[in-house]
Amino acid sequence: MKIISSPAEMTAFVKSARANGGRIALVPTMGALHEGHLSLVKKAKTLADTVVVSIFVNPTQFGPNEDFDKYPRQLDADAANCEAAGADAVFAPSVSDIYLPDASTYVVEEDISRYLCGKTRPKHFRGVTTVVTILFNIVRPDVAVFGEKDAQQVSIIRRMVRDLFMGVEIVTGEIVRDENGLALSSRNKYLDKLERLGASRLHAALEDGRKLCLDGCSNVDRVKAHVINSVTNAKTRVIYVEIVDAETSIPMTEAVPGKSRISAAIWYGQTRLIDNVRI
Repeated sequence: MKIISSPAEMTAFVKSARANGGRIALVPTMGALHEGHLSLVKKAKTLADTVVVSIFVNPTQFGPNEDFDKYPRQLDADAANCEAAGADAVFAPSVSDIYLPDASTYVVEEDISRYLCGKTRPKHFRGVTTVVTILFNIVRPDVAVFGEKDAQQVSIIRRMVRDLFMGVEIVTGEIVRDENGLALSSRNKYLDKLERLGASRLHAALEDGRKLCLDGCSNVDRVKAHVINSVTNAKTRVIYVEIVDAETSIPMTEAVPGKSRISAAIWYGQTRLIDNVRI
């Protein structure tokens, strides 16, 4: 497996891999990889001949006073895990490799980005869509694999790919959870063992809401209140709970089994966590 930092070298690598008709898969990440990420790498391996994992902590998707500086970085361990999972290359550029000193161009999706995380992180998705476009332009993948935990992000990227005729297939992998139900996340590294147990209440609350819907409740306000009451405690501050379309992540006026998703974000102590369940 190769570790590549130069965009030009990365483009040359995939050009060579594609020369004999091979398919290219990209798994975009910010590193600090866990079993959820590695499940995406393994899935990508079933979809393409060559798998590239990008590891890049993207500054443009962090807002003021967020955790860009302390976000976990562990390239050597990540590269070893990628190789074990079947990746053919890790693309680990620097910030200056991705963003030119006078760069002034961004890619903005203006519909789905207004909701959920977009309300409290106003430039977050602009950073995501811009960096994903840059990665797509460098790697030119046939397929890109993202985690279902970031469901709104996936919806936005699918919309971007559709609107801009990018020609990249977007595939998702299921959420991977720990033994207590907490969705695996790089930010879980901020939590100690006892805090991880407490934070798992988020998934339990979402499951409570899902059960309420499956028992016949379609009233979104009632479902949201049920989830909020279930997850709230002394260490938890709810950022949002929404019933959204399972494909577009746009809020719905009623909960519809088979078509809806309950999405939520909380602060657990000083750590921001997101999760979702399909109804």
